[in-house]
Amino acid sequence: MNGIWLDFERPIVELKKKIEELKGLKGVEDEIERLETQVEKLEKKIYSNLNRWQRVQLARHPRRPYSLDILNLIIEDFIELHGDRCFGDDQAIIAGIAKLDKYNVAIVAHQKGRDTKAKIKRNFGMPHPEGYRKALRIMKMAAKFNIPIITLVDTPGAYPGIGAEERGQSEAIATNLYKCATLPVPIIVTIIGEGGSGGALAIAVGDRILMLENAIYSVISPEGCASILWRDSSKNKEAAEALKLTAQDLSNFKIIDEIVPEPIGGAHMDFEHTAKNIKTAILRNLEELLKIPVDVLIPLRIKKFRNMGVYKE
Repeated sequence: MNGIWLDFERPIVELKKKIEELKGLKGVEDEIERLETQVEKLEKKIYSNLNRWQRVQLARHPRRPYSLDILNLIIEDFIELHGDRCFGDDQAIIAGIAKLDKYNVAIVAHQKGRDTKAKIKRNFGMPHPEGYRKALRIMKMAAKFNIPIITLVDTPGAYPGIGAEERGQSEAIATNLYKCATLPVPIIVTIIGEGGSGGALAIAVGDRILMLENAIYSVISPEGCASILWRDSSKNKEAAEALKLTAQDLSNFKIIDEIVPEPIGGAHMDFEHTAKNIKTAILRNLEELLKIPVDVLIPLRIKKFRNMGVYKE
């Protein structure tokens, strides 16, 4: 029963505590079995009816698998490549070449840190401009050698510091959007945790957009939205509802193409199960995309993004 539990999980935790207490006693096997059945039913009921703020909490769960956790379970022979050849190496973005099943692929992903040292090293998963330029450098190299691109998205947003702005944060993101739209290789994007604004979108322009069941993807965080709309960041729950930032919402809006299921309780409950589901979805989509000629693939990608939203001319 050790670990971090969210407020809506309290009924499940209390039942599991009772089971733990009974396990040391004799003659209570039937009661334990009854309680375990009750836990199973309660888990299905709670996790199948989560509201948007509860999914935000799961997407940000400190034990949720990060990009390297997933990659270590789905790829082989990963060679990480560093630096943007202009300024430096941003550890909030990992990139390189790897083997995914029988395919050579390029990997680009956000990476957060677990402990304080790693969080500082990875800048809490918030890339600087050099991170996005590194990502684009690897993606261009992949296009040159006809290697499909796999990206994993998990960031609260691009780093908003003065140094990042001085080095062209908005330009770096805009350039990635523009260039990724026409790269002549399949691009598969998977949102595994937080997909925050342009910081996420900079590596999320692709032919197929997959999203874990409890991930989130939005133009702004619920707290940021609440601060702007109501000048009160504590109204984050109301903002989450208004933003419609869940995988289920975005699938309905046709922003994403596929929801990847998570284990009951969230991805942090079973890294291997989560990684297996991601790998299966990526491979299925990759095999479909490899059959599409490049002169058809690029117009389809551009059309996909042009069709999003409502606008007037």
